Amino acid sequence: FCYHAVQASTHRPCEHCSAITLRHHHCCLQRLKMTTVTNALRRQLSSLPTPAAEFPSWAYEPKSYFKFEVIHQSTKSLARVGRIHTPHGIIDTPGFVAVATNAALKAVDFPNADNAGQQLCFANTYHLMLQPGTDIIREAGGIHKFTGRTDRPFITDSGGFQVFSLKHGSVKESLASRGELKRSTVKNKPHWRSGITGSNAVKVTEDHVIFKSYRDGSKVILSPESSIQAQKDIGADIIIPLDELPPHHIDRGLLAESVERSHRWEARSLMEHLKDSRERQQAIFCVVHGGTDVELRTRSIDYLTTLPWDGYAIGGSLGNGRDELRELLNWMMPLFNIGERSSKCRHLLGIADVESVRNAVERGVDTMDSSYPTKLARCGTLMTSRNGLIRIKQGKHSKSHGMKIDEDCECSTCSHYDRSYLRHLFKANEPVALQLATVHNLHYMNTLMSELRQQILSGKI
Repeated sequence: FCYHAVQASTHRPCEHCSAITLRHHHCCLQRLKMTTVTNALRRQLSSLPTPAAEFPSWAYEPKSYFKFEVIHQSTKSLARVGRIHTPHGIIDTPGFVAVATNAALKAVDFPNADNAGQQLCFANTYHLMLQPGTDIIREAGGIHKFTGRTDRPFITDSGGFQVFSLKHGSVKESLASRGELKRSTVKNKPHWRSGITGSNAVKVTEDHVIFKSYRDGSKVILSPESSIQAQKDIGADIIIPLDELPPHHIDRGLLAESVERSHRWEARSLMEHLKDSRERQQAIFCVVHGGTDVELRTRSIDYLTTLPWDGYAIGGSLGNGRDELRELLNWMMPLFNIGERSSKCRHLLGIADVESVRNAVERGVDTMDSSYPTKLARCGTLMTSRNGLIRIKQGKHSKSHGMKIDEDCECSTCSHYDRSYLRHLFKANEPVALQLATVHNLHYMNTLMSELRQQILSGKI
């Protein structure tokens, strides 16, 4: 091999020409009259992510339209209280982020959700690309005008989670349970559903990922650049770069390859974002990967935190259950407190059950999103501060006249209705039952976050 190129593959500057990537070694290789480089070395060098030096210096400067401030840092734990300032409002942290998959919360409209204390909502780029199409949202003036929610912030994901879940299972199961495929009908295409989910459903190349629309079976190509452009069309306050989501049970070698691919895709996403980020006034968070592997997670944090992101999201496989998640956060979260890393907000992707919320907050997580509370509500399970989860459909609630869902709750549902009536609505399949339960659970989650902030400020956490 060329010794200088091998040095570059380990991120050490070439002693001959000071380059750190193969493409910068052209002059060096010419001078050394190198005519061949082995395929193995080419693969090794091509796997290197874009170094921090290739991003413009202005990208590292503070943004006028987005700011995270730490108001109070606990002395008992890594917990902290802060505020995220966005063009469409403030997000108090630690904060719960409700999932509005199709730019809509399930079973409740935004005014009622906002009255329940909801600040940041999470919309899914994958679904919005397929329906109504990001061009429709752009022509409406962006997601805030499209939804009429102009004074509260949105965050969107890259679409990667849903795409890779088509292959690994969770979206496949979700679609089956919700009947999305059954509702979609396309004439003269009797076999269009084949290949939408399963091990061969998604084709991954270095440039992009290819999958089929669950709505009509058409081929969709998603690249780091097209994902960013889709999110710019949507116009959320915070956007996420394209990453690869491997399953929890995966060979370590394949996981390492996936982490490196995510780094390259995220760097490409960031480059695309920076082309007009100041005009668009959108923040962008990276996604840290590595599963539960200490070395790979640490490597991901060490690389991504050198780039000009506005915040850090924690994604990928987060362990098998709450105990593994807690252990992961135990050793990982202190890495975000090193140097300037502590000045950026941290978002935990897809986790927000009560126990995990408390564990995450104590370990320094600022925001977390999940559909868990709203899914519970639609199943008739209500969250309470004194009695845990209440399954309102159970017969014992049929005569709970005058009994609130939660004696400590001041939401509109608890202010007007008792357990007996709410059980009746669920048993009668009245649609309003879903709304009333969802309002209650959202209010519960936002009240919980407010209480946690107060506990941090008072030195209890």
